[in-house]
Amino acid sequence: ARPGPTWYAHADLIHDSMPCEIGKGKRGKCAPLTFSLLSNLKNTNSSIRQSLFNIDSANKRIKRSNKLKIKAVKMELTLTRPDDWHLHLRDGDLLSTVAPYSARHFGRAIVMPNLKPPITTTAAAIAYRESIMKVLPADSDFNPLMTLYLTDTTSPNEIKLARESEMVYAVKLYPAGATTNSQDGVTDLFGKCLPVLQEMVELDMPLLVHGEVTDSAVDIFDREKIFIDTILRPLIQKLPRLKVVMEHITTADAVKFIESCNEGTVAATVTPQHLVLNRNSLFQGGLQPHNYCLPVLKREIHRQTILTAVTSGSKQYFLGTDSAPHERQSKETSCGCAGIFNSPVALSLYTKIFEEADALDKLEAFTSFNGPDFYGLPRNTSKIKLTKETWKVPECIPFSSGEIIPMFAGKMLHWKPSF
Repeated sequence: ARPGPTWYAHADLIHDSMPCEIGKGKRGKCAPLTFSLLSNLKNTNSSIRQSLFNIDSANKRIKRSNKLKIKAVKMELTLTRPDDWHLHLRDGDLLSTVAPYSARHFGRAIVMPNLKPPITTTAAAIAYRESIMKVLPADSDFNPLMTLYLTDTTSPNEIKLARESEMVYAVKLYPAGATTNSQDGVTDLFGKCLPVLQEMVELDMPLLVHGEVTDSAVDIFDREKIFIDTILRPLIQKLPRLKVVMEHITTADAVKFIESCNEGTVAATVTPQHLVLNRNSLFQGGLQPHNYCLPVLKREIHRQTILTAVTSGSKQYFLGTDSAPHERQSKETSCGCAGIFNSPVALSLYTKIFEEADALDKLEAFTSFNGPDFYGLPRNTSKIKLTKETWKVPECIPFSSGEIIPMFAGKMLHWKPSF
């Protein structure tokens, strides 16, 4: 449209609304002009309709193009490279198979010492670290942070050697019989182990706790709560400056305890399995051995409480996968081993958890800041990307002695780490 007279499609309206000197107002004598105008109008209307059609077609093409562009754009998160503050790498062929998965995703990891035999000395820890380094990819900068396995006979001098080594970063407390390869663990924490704990306070060496009692009279679902009440709370009261990490917490009782303690002194690691699964996952569709871990999965109310705590932004919680691989046959047997191999999927699952809680802005602190801050270590400087992209978890991971079934084997996940 352009400025000018209003155009009408009817000859009568043209006659009545426009001056006509030729016909002096008579319709018949205006007819030649009217027909001429009508012809021009028809052509103009046709041109307008064609232009509108072209505009409409162009708009549709633009919309289709925009839709394609929207589909092509993938959501990405960039995080400071995470660390894993609780990891089982095993040894032998199993070590060489699983270590690259952790090295690919994490900058550092606190490596658990419950091998056969256990890592009870600084010398053994250094040797184990060398074994780990040998199986890493050539371009890997992964840094395994070693731990000592606390026993009734561990000496204060061993703690000094560990601190001086600059390779051992913590001491692990396994109550004897609590989990895999814990038969050499502690039986008398407040008696035989007290001098060691006092030395750890002086050297600022953290104690990492598997928080379950082993009394067979205590229900397996109550063992964490009883441990807190009878061992952990009295320990903190006796040695208030001892840095303690309660590993792989599973209950609302643990959350309540952690949050009653001083920030910077007591903290907790949280696994992906205890954030996404509850105890029903052990039995749905039959017994599910690859969902069996220790501490065992708990009721939904406990999962929800831990989820709320972790996604709240509290500095007292940080990433610890407790990834614990076993060969398939040792899981699918009449007396199966406890442990879930989650290293390939852990970051994808943590991101899913925080996204569903509308807390992606708090993910980086949980994965990358809270852990090193607690241990007094620098944060990583490298970055990792997580892309909103659907990918399928492998059904199994073969190695020379069999195969490992990863967590969520064969399922689709929707966040994929990249570098």
